[in-house]
Amino acid sequence: MRTIEWRSGIVVTIDQTKLPGEEIFIELEDCSQVASAIKEMKVRGAPLIGVAAAYGLALTAYHFESEGRQELLREIETSATLLKKTRPTAVNLSWAVDRILMKVQNASGDEEVLRKIVIEEAEKIAEEDVEVNCRIGENGSKLIDDGDRVLTHCNAGRLATVDYGTALAVVRAASKAGKRVSVIADETRPKLQGARLTAYELTRDDIPVTLITDNMVGYVMSKGMVDKVIVGADRIVRDAVINKIGTYNVAILAHEHNVAFYVAAPISTFDVTNTSRDVIIEERGPDEVTHIDSHRIAPEGVGVFNPAFDITPLRYVDSIICEKGLISPRETNNLIELETLKKLES
Repeated sequence: MRTIEWRSGIVVTIDQTKLPGEEIFIELEDCSQVASAIKEMKVRGAPLIGVAAAYGLALTAYHFESEGRQELLREIETSATLLKKTRPTAVNLSWAVDRILMKVQNASGDEEVLRKIVIEEAEKIAEEDVEVNCRIGENGSKLIDDGDRVLTHCNAGRLATVDYGTALAVVRAASKAGKRVSVIADETRPKLQGARLTAYELTRDDIPVTLITDNMVGYVMSKGMVDKVIVGADRIVRDAVINKIGTYNVAILAHEHNVAFYVAAPISTFDVTNTSRDVIIEERGPDEVTHIDSHRIAPEGVGVFNPAFDITPLRYVDSIICEKGLISPRETNNLIELETLKKLES
């Protein structure tokens, strides 16, 4: 099944905190449960949390017993505020929420009309995500040569989306086209998305994958073991790519070793009306660093700094792969045009 599905008033999704040991699907029955699942990273990945947030609003619309249009609209707006607070860095979440809010606020009709609009728009966002990811894969596969060894950071696969992925969509499309492609996945501390999720996905798809620790990236590049780097993104602003912590390190090492560095992301991730100075970088709890699962690996009382994302200047990015094609990050006007297109398509 897909990573997330709408089933007549219930949202069904895989609990990613249990992978790879257990494949457990959870049923979310109201918006607060969706918000908790996003905050706890049971649901994660920029495109996926956007869809999950849309479904959270759909749950509110489906279950809330209102006595009129205005009462339902207020409840939807309250749910939107709750969802936006869960993870502030990834722009897809606020984009999906705002897209639905705009639809219902501009719509005429009673509360039943509003319910239908919210649910249909949420499902439309989910379907679009799959289509967009397939196009990203097709566009990016042109950059992959037969025999390429691709390094990726964090998890930008189907688990980070409704299906197919962004960075891993490129790998899947190249493999489907008959190209021999393999992946080096770094573990991605502190949540180990590379070790737990990327390696899990690729082994299930029979795509060769080698797992390394984060601090091995420079070594494997120096030995000529990496042909290209492809990562996802949580937000692309006018001057930088905001992605999982550690992406900046990988980009600098790729630049030093003349390895192409690509970013695969849908237009919904673009936010080029802002710069990196405008972005709130989410900081998460210390337990993610001091523990692995429930096992403590650091002494009691140690200070911890745990930003979830870092900022990679666009000068380190060779190309952005989106559903519209390959975009040079140095061509700012192209990014602004795509940002405008995103708003028009919403």
